[in-house]
Amino acid sequence: MRTSQVSASDLAIAGYVPLSTIDWPGALCASVFLQGCPWQCVYCQNTELMDPRANTSVTWEELRAFLKRRQGLLDGVVFSGGEATRQLALGPAIRATRELGFRIGLHSAGAYPARFAEVISDVDWIGLDIKAMPDGYQPIIGADAGAKAWQCLDLMMAEVCARAGTDRPLTYEVRTTVYPDSSVARDLPRIVGELAARGVENFALQEARERGTSQQFQEQARSWDLQAWRETWAQLVSVVENSGFTSAVIRPA
Repeated sequence: MRTSQVSASDLAIAGYVPLSTIDWPGALCASVFLQGCPWQCVYCQNTELMDPRANTSVTWEELRAFLKRRQGLLDGVVFSGGEATRQLALGPAIRATRELGFRIGLHSAGAYPARFAEVISDVDWIGLDIKAMPDGYQPIIGADAGAKAWQCLDLMMAEVCARAGTDRPLTYEVRTTVYPDSSVARDLPRIVGELAARGVENFALQEARERGTSQQFQEQARSWDLQAWRETWAQLVSVVENSGFTSAVIRPA
């Protein structure tokens, strides 16, 4: 199906949260979860959203009817996943949601740079996951696709600069998730250094949670030396807090 033939009605919606105060920091929003993700992150808590062929329970028409009832009550709508940019219908859905008067938030791991670039001009806030250095994604997602995520980072930062000082700036948060024995934890000083060098000012360090993850990840967690990890976590927090970010958020498990 060509992009020109796709409409918002083609959006595969796994579900939505009517009101969230955490999915878009500082905003009251509805969060829409889209079905399908090309990556298999070891610490994923939404594994049921990975399969793009899974049946979905919410139609675009149902979601739109809900949003019309919330006009004037919500600051915005966040499109999340799965991986929201996997879907061709994301662009039409975002534009239709803007027409209802809502600001737009987007959660993405940067798997589809071309589609990310297509929708970014209609987005007001982005939560972008940077999971590792560009060459360190294989152990985390099961694919050597880090270059795509970092390309999306560069696209986002270019848009931030282009809209600075306008009446509709692009705000954002870059997030990295760590866990014991991971290469990401070992590489975090390099990651935050590279992010700062690319102009990132808003960063969040997240500690992976076991709840809702795969059986394999939960079994792996049983072998962790948690006392040693608490010391490592404290060191990573210090790295982030001393990296010069304008905003450094710490989210422990």
